[in-house]
Amino acid sequence: MLKQKHTAILYILLAALFFSGMTAFVHLSGDLPTGQKALFRNLPALFIAAFTLWRKGISPLSVAPVNRRPMFWRCLFGTTGLLCNFYAIDHLVLSDANMLNKLSPFFAVILSYVILKEKVRPVQAAGLAAAFAGALLIIKPSFYHVDYVPALIGALGGLGAGAAYTFVRKMGLQGEEGARIVFYFSLFSCVVTLPMFLLGGAAMAPWQFFCLLAAGLCGAGGQFSITKAYCYAPAREISVYDYTQVLFAAVWGFVLFGQRPDALSVAGYAVIIGAAVWMYRYNRRQAAVGPDAPPAHS
Repeated sequence: MLKQKHTAILYILLAALFFSGMTAFVHLSGDLPTGQKALFRNLPALFIAAFTLWRKGISPLSVAPVNRRPMFWRCLFGTTGLLCNFYAIDHLVLSDANMLNKLSPFFAVILSYVILKEKVRPVQAAGLAAAFAGALLIIKPSFYHVDYVPALIGALGGLGAGAAYTFVRKMGLQGEEGARIVFYFSLFSCVVTLPMFLLGGAAMAPWQFFCLLAAGLCGAGGQFSITKAYCYAPAREISVYDYTQVLFAAVWGFVLFGQRPDALSVAGYAVIIGAAVWMYRYNRRQAAVGPDAPPAHS
């Protein structure tokens, strides 16, 4: 059980690294339509997932009846969350858009409780809240004279992502193949965004095409990693590590844009790392005493 949690933590850290890279490359791609960015973000994942299934000799069509409805909801909520997030990135201050997207771990924990009946201990809720507070210190959202329609859409993006991760977890518990989950989500997203590209796509310079291709490859890595993570462990135990994406984004910002963190950002890094270490130690103690033991005090 503890080994599964460690594996899940590793995968969600990899997902955070990949998704932070995806955001950086999407930002580098410049002023392109949202649907076009979303299409190129999902195309590589579609082909990689299809190849993975073919190599394993698994049919993408053989979804178990018990997983067909969760698969649909995962695709619908995931695609909605992706489009809302990209729309917010294009219409809000980048830090504000990122902050709204970081609502997804909260929604994942809440919806896991509602849909999967996975109880949340007070210590786990406190760790998640601490990580979110650390993210606020780093992102420093302004919301000054903001257009609240894009802000609401950005919040819906966080809700969509959180709901999608919940259904990923549900299918993982029911034995669904991770590559098939990624395949259907990518296929669904491409079908939705392809008409947007054909009707309103813009010509791309070679460097923009490279940036979107890199964003797509990072997105594919993130999709495979986060699918594995939520198949191995519940949201209440690993969602806090999703906030390391903000730390990785800071590294990308320094390397690609020469951005240097201020004192508040450094404080936010410390809070997020502290919350992650705290949750890691808490999970180890709970695994040592058994899942039915009363919560350990910290």
